[in-house]
Amino acid sequence: MAANGLASRLYNGEAGLNIVGKRKLWFGVTGVLILIAILSFGLRGFSLGIEFAGGNSFQVPASVGTLDDAEREVNSALAAENTGVEVATTQKVGGPGGDSYELRTPQLSADQATAVKAQIAQDLGINVDEISSNQVSEAWGSQVTERAVLGLVIFIALVMVYLILRFEWRMAVAAVASLITNLILTAGIYSLVGFEVTPSTIIGFLTILGFALYDVVVVFDKVQENTRGITANNNQTYGEAANLAVNQSLMRSLNTSVVALLPVGGLLFIGAGLLGAGTLKDLGLVLFVGMAVAFLTSILVATPLLALLKNYDPRIQAHNKRVLARRGALARGEVTPKGAPSPTQSDGTAAEPDPDAAALAGAAPKVGARPAGKRPTGARGGRPGGGGNRPGGAKRR
Repeated sequence: MAANGLASRLYNGEAGLNIVGKRKLWFGVTGVLILIAILSFGLRGFSLGIEFAGGNSFQVPASVGTLDDAEREVNSALAAENTGVEVATTQKVGGPGGDSYELRTPQLSADQATAVKAQIAQDLGINVDEISSNQVSEAWGSQVTERAVLGLVIFIALVMVYLILRFEWRMAVAAVASLITNLILTAGIYSLVGFEVTPSTIIGFLTILGFALYDVVVVFDKVQENTRGITANNNQTYGEAANLAVNQSLMRSLNTSVVALLPVGGLLFIGAGLLGAGTLKDLGLVLFVGMAVAFLTSILVATPLLALLKNYDPRIQAHNKRVLARRGALARGEVTPKGAPSPTQSDGTAAEPDPDAAALAGAAPKVGARPAGKRPTGARGGRPGGGGNRPGGAKRR
Protein backbone atom coordinates (compact mmCIF):
# COMPACT_ATOMS: atom_id res chain seq x y z
CA MET A 1 0.00 0.00 0.00
CA ALA A 2 3.06 2.25 0.23
CA ALA A 3 2.75 2.99 -3.47
CA ASN A 4 -0.55 4.76 -2.73
CA GLY A 5 0.87 6.83 0.12
CA LEU A 6 0.94 10.62 0.17
CA ALA A 7 4.67 10.82 -0.60
CA SER A 8 4.28 8.62 -3.67
CA ARG A 9 1.29 10.63 -4.90
CA LEU A 10 3.19 13.86 -4.34
CA TYR A 11 6.11 12.60 -6.40
CA ASN A 12 3.74 11.56 -9.19
CA GLY A 13 1.78 14.81 -9.02
CA GLU A 14 -1.36 12.90 -8.05
CA ALA A 15 -1.90 14.20 -4.51
CA GLY A 16 -5.04 16.06 -5.56
CA LEU A 17 -4.58 18.86 -3.01
CA ASN A 18 -7.20 21.54 -3.59
CA ILE A 19 -4.91 24.53 -3.16
CA VAL A 20 -6.37 26.90 -5.75
CA GLY A 21 -9.93 25.99 -4.79
CA LYS A 22 -9.29 27.09 -1.19
CA ARG A 23 -7.78 30.42 -2.14
CA LYS A 24 -10.17 32.33 0.12
CA LEU A 25 -8.71 30.48 3.10
CA TRP A 26 -5.10 31.19 2.06
CA PHE A 27 -5.87 34.83 1.30
CA GLY A 28 -7.60 35.22 4.64
CA VAL A 29 -4.72 33.71 6.60
CA THR A 30 -2.20 35.76 4.62
CA GLY A 31 -4.19 38.94 5.20
CA VAL A 32 -4.28 38.33 8.96
CA LEU A 33 -0.53 37.66 9.07
CA ILE A 34 0.20 40.80 7.04
CA LEU A 35 -2.01 42.83 9.40
CA ILE A 36 -0.13 41.44 12.42
CA ALA A 37 3.19 42.26 10.77
CA ILE A 38 2.14 45.84 9.98
CA LEU A 39 0.88 46.35 13.55
CA SER A 40 4.19 45.04 14.84
CA PHE A 41 6.03 47.52 12.61
CA GLY A 42 4.11 50.38 14.19
CA LEU A 43 3.98 49.20 17.80
CA ARG A 44 7.23 47.31 18.34
CA GLY A 45 9.37 48.52 15.50
CA PHE A 46 12.70 46.82 14.75
CA SER A 47 15.71 46.05 16.87
CA LEU A 48 18.21 48.06 14.87
CA GLY A 49 21.88 47.21 14.99
CA ILE A 50 24.61 49.68 15.69
CA GLU A 51 25.00 50.40 11.97
CA PHE A 52 21.43 51.76 11.80
CA ALA A 53 20.81 53.13 15.30
CA GLY A 54 24.33 54.47 15.81
CA GLY A 55 26.55 53.57 18.76
CA ASN A 56 29.93 52.35 19.90
CA SER A 57 31.58 48.97 19.83
CA PHE A 58 34.45 47.64 21.94
CA GLN A 59 36.48 44.57 21.03
CA VAL A 60 38.44 42.77 23.75
CA PRO A 61 40.57 39.62 23.39
CA ALA A 62 38.78 36.34 24.11
CA SER A 63 41.64 35.45 26.47
CA VAL A 64 40.10 37.65 29.21
CA GLY A 65 37.57 34.91 30.00
CA THR A 66 34.08 34.08 28.88
CA LEU A 67 31.73 36.32 26.97
CA ASP A 68 29.70 36.89 30.13
CA ASP A 69 32.85 37.99 31.98
CA ALA A 70 33.67 40.52 29.27
CA GLU A 71 30.10 41.88 29.25
CA ARG A 72 30.10 42.25 33.02
CA GLU A 73 33.40 44.20 33.03
CA VAL A 74 32.28 46.51 30.21
CA ASN A 75 29.00 47.26 32.01
CA SER A 76 31.02 48.02 35.13
CA ALA A 77 33.21 50.45 33.18
CA LEU A 78 30.16 52.15 31.67
CA ALA A 79 28.64 52.60 35.12
CA ALA A 80 31.93 53.93 36.53
CA GLU A 81 32.01 56.65 33.89
CA ASN A 82 28.35 57.58 34.50
CA THR A 83 27.37 57.04 30.88
CA GLY A 84 23.86 55.87 31.77
CA VAL A 85 23.94 53.07 29.17
CA GLU A 86 24.65 49.34 29.17
CA VAL A 87 25.91 46.78 26.66
CA ALA A 88 23.24 46.23 24.02
CA THR A 89 24.59 43.20 22.14
CA THR A 90 27.56 40.88 22.42
CA GLN A 91 29.05 38.37 20.03
CA LYS A 92 32.23 36.39 19.48
CA VAL A 93 34.14 37.23 16.32
CA GLY A 94 37.27 35.86 14.70
CA GLY A 95 40.17 37.71 13.17
CA PRO A 96 43.83 37.47 12.15
CA GLY A 97 44.93 38.08 15.71
CA GLY A 98 42.65 35.44 17.20
CA ASP A 99 39.13 35.38 18.60
CA SER A 100 37.70 38.39 20.35
CA TYR A 101 34.48 39.61 21.92
CA GLU A 102 32.59 42.50 20.36
CA LEU A 103 30.35 44.45 22.73
CA ARG A 104 28.09 47.16 21.38
CA THR A 105 26.60 50.05 23.30
CA PRO A 106 24.35 53.01 22.48
CA GLN A 107 25.88 56.27 21.29
CA LEU A 108 28.69 57.68 23.46
CA SER A 109 30.61 60.90 23.11
CA ALA A 110 34.26 60.78 22.10
CA ASP A 111 35.43 61.59 25.65
CA GLN A 112 33.15 58.95 27.17
CA ALA A 113 34.33 56.31 24.71
CA THR A 114 38.00 57.04 25.54
CA ALA A 115 37.36 56.93 29.29
CA VAL A 116 35.34 53.71 29.07
CA LYS A 117 38.08 52.06 26.99
CA ALA A 118 40.71 52.94 29.60
CA GLN A 119 38.48 51.68 32.42
CA ILE A 120 37.86 48.38 30.62
CA ALA A 121 41.59 47.84 30.18
CA GLN A 122 42.17 48.55 33.85
CA ASP A 123 39.41 46.21 35.02
CA LEU A 124 40.54 43.37 32.74
CA GLY A 125 44.21 43.87 33.47
CA ILE A 126 45.25 44.26 29.83
CA ASN A 127 46.90 46.96 27.77
CA VAL A 128 44.70 49.67 26.31
CA ASP A 129 46.14 48.92 22.86
CA GLU A 130 44.60 45.44 23.02
CA ILE A 131 41.13 46.99 23.02
CA SER A 132 39.73 48.43 19.79
CA SER A 133 36.76 50.75 19.69
CA ASN A 134 34.64 52.10 16.87
CA GLN A 135 31.92 54.68 16.60
CA VAL A 136 29.21 54.37 13.97
CA SER A 137 26.84 57.14 13.00
CA GLU A 138 23.22 56.37 12.22
CA ALA A 139 23.63 58.34 8.98
CA TRP A 140 25.59 55.42 7.54
CA GLY A 141 22.67 53.10 8.24
CA SER A 142 20.29 55.53 6.54
CA GLN A 143 22.44 55.45 3.41
CA VAL A 144 22.44 51.65 3.42
CA THR A 145 18.64 51.62 3.77
CA GLU A 146 18.17 54.05 0.89
CA ARG A 147 20.42 51.99 -1.38
CA ALA A 148 18.60 48.80 -0.39
CA VAL A 149 15.19 50.32 -1.16
CA LEU A 150 16.48 51.58 -4.51
CA GLY A 151 17.84 48.12 -5.32
CA LEU A 152 14.50 46.56 -4.35
CA VAL A 153 12.55 48.90 -6.66
CA ILE A 154 14.90 48.21 -9.58
CA PHE A 155 14.69 44.46 -8.94
CA ILE A 156 10.88 44.46 -8.90
CA ALA A 157 10.74 46.55 -12.09
CA LEU A 158 13.07 44.14 -13.90
CA VAL A 159 11.08 41.17 -12.62
CA MET A 160 7.85 42.70 -13.93
CA VAL A 161 9.35 43.25 -17.37
CA TYR A 162 10.79 39.72 -17.52
CA LEU A 163 7.59 38.00 -16.42
CA ILE A 164 5.45 40.04 -18.82
CA LEU A 165 7.72 39.06 -21.71
CA ARG A 166 8.07 35.45 -20.55
CA PHE A 167 4.47 34.84 -19.46
CA GLU A 168 1.85 37.62 -19.23
CA TRP A 169 1.01 40.63 -17.09
CA ARG A 170 -1.31 38.69 -14.76
CA MET A 171 1.49 36.28 -13.87
CA ALA A 172 3.80 39.25 -13.32
CA VAL A 173 1.33 40.85 -10.91
CA ALA A 174 0.80 37.58 -9.01
CA ALA A 175 4.55 36.93 -8.75
CA VAL A 176 5.37 40.44 -7.50
CA ALA A 177 2.50 40.25 -4.99
CA SER A 178 3.99 36.99 -3.72
CA LEU A 179 7.45 38.61 -3.42
CA ILE A 180 6.10 41.59 -1.48
CA THR A 181 4.11 39.27 0.79
CA ASN A 182 7.28 37.30 1.43
CA LEU A 183 9.17 40.47 2.42
CA ILE A 184 6.41 41.73 4.71
CA LEU A 185 6.01 38.40 6.52
CA THR A 186 9.77 37.92 6.95
CA ALA A 187 10.14 41.48 8.25
CA GLY A 188 7.17 40.87 10.56
CA ILE A 189 8.89 37.85 12.08
CA TYR A 190 11.99 39.99 12.69
CA SER A 191 9.89 42.67 14.35
CA LEU A 192 7.86 40.27 16.53
CA VAL A 193 10.78 38.15 17.72
CA GLY A 194 13.15 41.10 18.08
CA PHE A 195 15.92 39.87 15.79
CA GLU A 196 18.58 42.52 15.28
CA VAL A 197 18.62 44.21 11.87
CA THR A 198 22.13 44.67 10.45
CA PRO A 199 23.56 45.27 6.97
CA SER A 200 23.84 41.48 6.63
CA THR A 201 20.08 41.30 7.21
CA ILE A 202 19.46 43.72 4.35
CA ILE A 203 21.70 41.67 2.07
CA GLY A 204 19.78 38.55 3.09
CA PHE A 205 16.46 40.22 2.29
CA LEU A 206 17.61 41.00 -1.24
CA THR A 207 18.97 37.47 -1.62
CA ILE A 208 15.71 35.70 -0.74
CA LEU A 209 13.94 37.66 -3.48
CA GLY A 210 15.84 35.70 -6.11
CA PHE A 211 15.00 32.40 -4.46
CA ALA A 212 11.31 33.31 -4.12
CA LEU A 213 11.19 34.39 -7.77
CA TYR A 214 12.74 31.10 -8.90
CA ASP A 215 10.13 29.11 -7.00
CA VAL A 216 7.27 31.13 -8.50
CA VAL A 217 8.62 30.82 -12.05
CA VAL A 218 8.86 27.03 -11.70
CA VAL A 219 5.19 26.80 -10.74
CA PHE A 220 4.05 29.33 -13.36
CA ASP A 221 5.91 27.49 -16.09
CA LYS A 222 3.88 24.37 -15.29
CA VAL A 223 0.69 26.41 -15.14
CA GLN A 224 1.38 27.81 -18.59
CA GLU A 225 2.01 24.30 -19.92
CA ASN A 226 -1.27 22.96 -18.49
CA THR A 227 -3.39 25.90 -19.62
CA ARG A 228 -2.06 26.27 -23.15
CA GLY A 229 -5.07 25.95 -25.47
CA ILE A 230 -7.41 25.29 -22.55
CA THR A 231 -10.35 27.04 -24.22
CA ALA A 232 -10.32 24.46 -27.03
CA ASN A 233 -11.91 21.82 -24.80
CA ASN A 234 -14.52 21.73 -22.05
CA ASN A 235 -12.81 19.34 -19.64
CA GLN A 236 -11.20 21.71 -17.10
CA THR A 237 -11.65 25.21 -15.80
CA TYR A 238 -8.59 27.44 -15.61
CA GLY A 239 -8.47 27.11 -11.83
CA GLU A 240 -8.49 23.32 -12.02
CA ALA A 241 -5.66 23.30 -14.57
CA ALA A 242 -3.65 25.69 -12.39
CA ASN A 243 -4.33 23.54 -9.33
CA LEU A 244 -3.10 20.48 -11.21
CA ALA A 245 0.09 22.37 -12.07
CA VAL A 246 0.65 23.17 -8.39
CA ASN A 247 0.24 19.51 -7.46
CA GLN A 248 2.61 18.44 -10.24
CA SER A 249 5.33 20.91 -9.19
CA LEU A 250 4.75 20.75 -5.43
CA MET A 251 7.31 18.05 -4.73
CA ARG A 252 9.88 19.78 -6.90
CA SER A 253 9.38 23.03 -5.02
CA LEU A 254 9.54 21.20 -1.70
CA ASN A 255 12.77 19.42 -2.64
CA THR A 256 14.33 22.67 -3.84
CA SER A 257 13.39 24.43 -0.61
CA VAL A 258 14.69 21.64 1.61
CA VAL A 259 17.98 21.41 -0.29
CA ALA A 260 18.38 25.20 -0.04
CA LEU A 261 17.48 25.30 3.66
CA LEU A 262 19.93 22.57 4.70
CA PRO A 263 23.16 24.54 4.09
CA VAL A 264 21.55 27.74 5.40
CA GLY A 265 20.45 25.85 8.51
CA GLY A 266 23.99 24.55 8.93
CA LEU A 267 25.29 28.11 8.59
CA LEU A 268 22.83 29.33 11.20
CA PHE A 269 22.67 26.53 13.78
CA ILE A 270 26.18 25.13 13.52
CA GLY A 271 28.21 28.17 12.47
CA ALA A 272 26.44 30.73 14.65
CA GLY A 273 25.01 28.46 17.33
CA LEU A 274 27.64 25.83 18.08
CA LEU A 275 30.82 27.51 16.80
CA GLY A 276 29.83 30.94 18.02
CA ALA A 277 30.46 32.76 14.73
CA GLY A 278 28.12 35.65 15.48
CA THR A 279 28.75 37.36 12.17
CA LEU A 280 27.02 34.44 10.41
CA LYS A 281 23.87 34.70 12.50
CA ASP A 282 22.43 37.81 10.87
CA LEU A 283 22.82 36.52 7.32
CA GLY A 284 21.84 32.91 8.10
CA LEU A 285 18.74 33.90 10.06
CA VAL A 286 17.13 36.04 7.37
CA LEU A 287 17.94 33.48 4.68
CA PHE A 288 16.42 30.62 6.69
CA VAL A 289 13.23 32.51 7.56
CA GLY A 290 12.86 34.10 4.13
CA MET A 291 13.35 30.87 2.16
CA ALA A 292 10.81 29.01 4.29
CA VAL A 293 8.26 31.80 3.84
CA ALA A 294 9.04 32.01 0.09
CA PHE A 295 8.08 28.35 -0.39
CA LEU A 296 4.71 28.91 1.26
CA THR A 297 3.90 32.14 -0.57
CA SER A 298 4.83 30.72 -3.98
CA ILE A 299 2.36 27.84 -3.47
CA LEU A 300 -0.42 29.38 -1.39
CA VAL A 301 -0.42 32.97 -2.69
CA ALA A 302 1.05 33.25 -6.19
CA THR A 303 -0.92 30.58 -8.07
CA PRO A 304 -4.31 31.14 -6.35
CA LEU A 305 -3.95 34.87 -7.03
CA LEU A 306 -3.13 34.13 -10.67
CA ALA A 307 -6.27 31.98 -10.99
CA LEU A 308 -8.33 34.78 -9.45
CA LEU A 309 -6.97 37.34 -11.92
CA LYS A 310 -7.50 35.02 -14.89
CA ASN A 311 -11.12 34.47 -13.91
CA TYR A 312 -11.76 38.15 -14.70
CA ASP A 313 -10.68 37.55 -18.29
CA PRO A 314 -13.91 37.39 -20.42
CA ARG A 315 -12.47 34.57 -22.52
CA ILE A 316 -11.68 32.48 -19.43
CA GLN A 317 -15.05 33.34 -17.90
CA ALA A 318 -16.87 32.03 -20.98
CA HIS A 319 -14.72 28.90 -20.98
CA ASN A 320 -15.41 28.20 -17.30
CA LYS A 321 -19.16 28.60 -17.90
CA ARG A 322 -19.02 26.10 -20.75
CA VAL A 323 -17.20 23.58 -18.58
CA LEU A 324 -19.67 23.95 -15.73
CA ALA A 325 -22.65 23.80 -18.10
CA ARG A 326 -21.36 20.58 -19.64
CA ARG A 327 -20.87 19.04 -16.19
CA GLY A 328 -24.40 20.02 -15.23
CA ALA A 329 -25.74 18.33 -18.37
CA LEU A 330 -23.74 15.19 -17.58
CA ALA A 331 -25.04 15.16 -14.02
CA ARG A 332 -28.63 15.42 -15.25
CA GLY A 333 -28.07 12.65 -17.78
CA GLU A 334 -28.71 14.91 -20.74
CA VAL A 335 -25.31 14.08 -22.19
CA THR A 336 -23.56 10.74 -22.07
CA PRO A 337 -19.78 10.98 -22.11
CA LYS A 338 -17.88 8.87 -24.60
CA GLY A 339 -16.84 5.53 -23.12
CA ALA A 340 -19.13 5.92 -20.10
CA PRO A 341 -20.48 2.73 -18.45
CA SER A 342 -24.04 1.64 -18.81
CA PRO A 343 -26.60 3.65 -16.83
CA THR A 344 -27.93 2.17 -13.60
CA GLN A 345 -31.46 1.58 -12.43
CA SER A 346 -32.98 2.96 -9.25
CA ASP A 347 -31.91 -0.15 -7.31
CA GLY A 348 -28.28 0.37 -8.33
CA THR A 349 -28.10 -2.51 -10.82
CA ALA A 350 -26.98 -2.00 -14.38
CA ALA A 351 -29.83 -1.36 -16.76
CA GLU A 352 -30.32 -3.60 -19.74
CA PRO A 353 -29.36 -1.85 -22.94
CA ASP A 354 -32.26 -0.92 -25.17
CA PRO A 355 -31.95 -2.96 -28.39
CA ASP A 356 -33.89 -0.38 -30.39
CA ALA A 357 -31.63 2.39 -29.11
CA ALA A 358 -28.59 0.31 -29.90
CA ALA A 359 -29.88 -0.35 -33.40
CA LEU A 360 -30.54 3.31 -33.91
CA ALA A 361 -27.12 4.16 -32.52
CA GLY A 362 -25.55 1.65 -34.88
CA ALA A 363 -27.52 3.00 -37.81
CA ALA A 364 -26.71 6.62 -37.02
CA PRO A 365 -24.32 8.01 -39.59
CA LYS A 366 -20.97 9.35 -38.57
CA VAL A 367 -20.28 13.02 -38.96
CA GLY A 368 -19.34 13.67 -42.59
CA ALA A 369 -20.36 10.20 -43.81
CA ARG A 370 -22.65 9.61 -46.78
CA PRO A 371 -26.23 8.73 -45.86
CA ALA A 372 -26.83 4.99 -45.88
CA GLY A 373 -29.57 4.44 -48.44
CA LYS A 374 -30.38 2.24 -51.45
CA ARG A 375 -27.62 2.40 -53.98
CA PRO A 376 -28.71 3.85 -57.28
CA THR A 377 -28.70 1.66 -60.33
CA GLY A 378 -27.67 2.37 -63.83
CA ALA A 379 -24.60 2.83 -65.84
CA ARG A 380 -23.35 5.79 -63.72
CA GLY A 381 -25.05 5.13 -60.49
CA GLY A 382 -23.58 1.81 -59.49
CA ARG A 383 -23.72 -1.84 -60.25
CA PRO A 384 -26.20 -3.17 -62.85
CA GLY A 385 -29.43 -4.38 -61.37
CA GLY A 386 -29.55 -7.77 -63.05
CA GLY A 387 -28.79 -7.35 -66.70
CA GLY A 388 -25.61 -6.61 -68.46
CA ASN A 389 -22.75 -8.67 -69.62
CA ARG A 390 -21.49 -9.74 -66.15
CA PRO A 391 -21.55 -13.46 -65.41
CA GLY A 392 -24.67 -14.35 -63.56
CA GLY A 393 -26.45 -11.25 -64.75
CA ALA A 394 -28.39 -13.26 -67.45
CA LYS A 395 -29.00 -16.85 -68.36
CA ARG A 396 -26.43 -18.52 -70.46
CA ARG A 397 -27.45 -19.65 -73.81
